[in-house]
Amino acid sequence: MTEKRDYYEVLGINQSADLDQIKKAYRKLAIKYHPDKNPDNSAAEGKFKEATEAYEVLSTPEKRQRYDQFGHAGLEGMDVSGHNFRGFEDIVNNIFGDFGDLFGFSDSRHGQSGPKRGRNLQYDLEIDLEDVVEGKTTEINIPRLETCGTCNGSGAKPGTQPQVCPECTGRGKVSMQSGFFSVTRTCARCGGQGRVILNSCKTCDGEGVTQKTRNLRVSVPKGVDTGNQLKVSGEGESGVNGGPPGDLIVVIHVRSNEQFVRQGNDLITAVCVTFAQAALGVEVDVPTISGDTEELQVPPGTQFGDRLRISGKGIPYYNSRTSGDLIVIVEIQTPKNLTTQEKELLETFAETRGGQIESDTSNILRRIGEKFFHRNADGNR
Repeated sequence: MTEKRDYYEVLGINQSADLDQIKKAYRKLAIKYHPDKNPDNSAAEGKFKEATEAYEVLSTPEKRQRYDQFGHAGLEGMDVSGHNFRGFEDIVNNIFGDFGDLFGFSDSRHGQSGPKRGRNLQYDLEIDLEDVVEGKTTEINIPRLETCGTCNGSGAKPGTQPQVCPECTGRGKVSMQSGFFSVTRTCARCGGQGRVILNSCKTCDGEGVTQKTRNLRVSVPKGVDTGNQLKVSGEGESGVNGGPPGDLIVVIHVRSNEQFVRQGNDLITAVCVTFAQAALGVEVDVPTISGDTEELQVPPGTQFGDRLRISGKGIPYYNSRTSGDLIVIVEIQTPKNLTTQEKELLETFAETRGGQIESDTSNILRRIGEKFFHRNADGNR
């Protein structure tokens, strides 16, 4: 198998190129190698496919980030190869618009009035951290365009039908001779649809779609995180001319929690003990994200900022039966108002210890960093 070329090399751009530069480079190559301009030329078609694949990756932020970080290996499992030529034409149409018509890149083989898939819709869903642990089914209201029930999407008044456009005779395109060139552009009268509506449907004003609000139940699985996306197939906008509906993309946003901080699939919380309990050891009840408590043994000699772990009480791994851990940071409470007896006891203790204090400054700083900045021993977050 031939090794793929670097996408930046394919388009002839630097890795720092912005989206406009990427589009400009691709437009130049698409004009040069498009199969409509190079019939029966397999080499040109190969270069066109290569350029389109490079553009499709570099113009998509998520794919570009993965490619920059991991190269071609980072795109495994993602749809980037584009052996479907129809996908190439969609990209060309998005890049060129009416400019594509000027060079003959229009979709003349399929026509403008064929079935077209509806647009995808996006819905931002906020959930609590507890929902991430337990999973959640919730109802959402989605405003969207749906096929008009009066005209069944035709846009024409019931009892009538759209007529063939007399300007373009149903082609959706008109051609004009200019010197040695034949210029093809979208028909202005029918907007490229190839048909016109003489008597519009009063319900949708000839649009074929109406604005509706749909109530849906969405199941959020355990273990999701902010930025994760859930696809609800067929719940986007209605298709055009009998095309299938688009999908609904639900984007997850997890609210912050006052008691727990998420770190990957682990949860971090804190527990407060007295000086005596830290020195002698104690068993404490630690609240969990599920609302119950877990017994935790604080060992003798525990220091401020020490981290203790309760296995399996963190966030569930996505599509897994295992969970992360609950990490408990120990805080030591220093009494403010001491009785005379307590002062005497502490003074006796201090004299017994000889005033010994921890002299390892780096160790103290490490604990402070872990406590306030969630850093590990290497200084990483």
